[in-house]
Amino acid sequence: QVQLVESEGGSVVHGGSLRLSCEATGETNSINFMGWFRQSEGKEREGVAALRIRDGRTNYTDSVKDRFTISQDNARYRVTLQMERLEAEDTGTYYCVASRVRALNGAIFNRLVYNYWGQGTQVTVSS
Repeated sequence: QVQLVESEGGSVVHGGSLRLSCEATGETNSINFMGWFRQSEGKEREGVAALRIRDGRTNYTDSVKDRFTISQDNARYRVTLQMERLEAEDTGTYYCVASRVRALNGAIFNRLVYNYWGQGTQVTVSS
């Protein structure tokens, strides 16, 4: 089993920055991808950013490209999501995720391929 422990989110004003981190513990050798999903009120849960563990390759959903950066943070199974120029539409609950799947290709933001989920942390951006 794998456990995902997320840092606390926070509240910022429009244009501000926040940093989320997530560490995987347990049977981490089974993990091939880590990432973040988010869910805003009244919307479907959506993939935001993902990282392939073996080489650090990243993917982002279009709405956060050039604003969010996912990276490995001094540990193979610890990832950070640096969020810049935050907008009100970024408000939501952010979930750290991990997948055992070896190759995701077009399914990188399909929630069904992620085996492990964190408990979620709230990010609020006020206008």
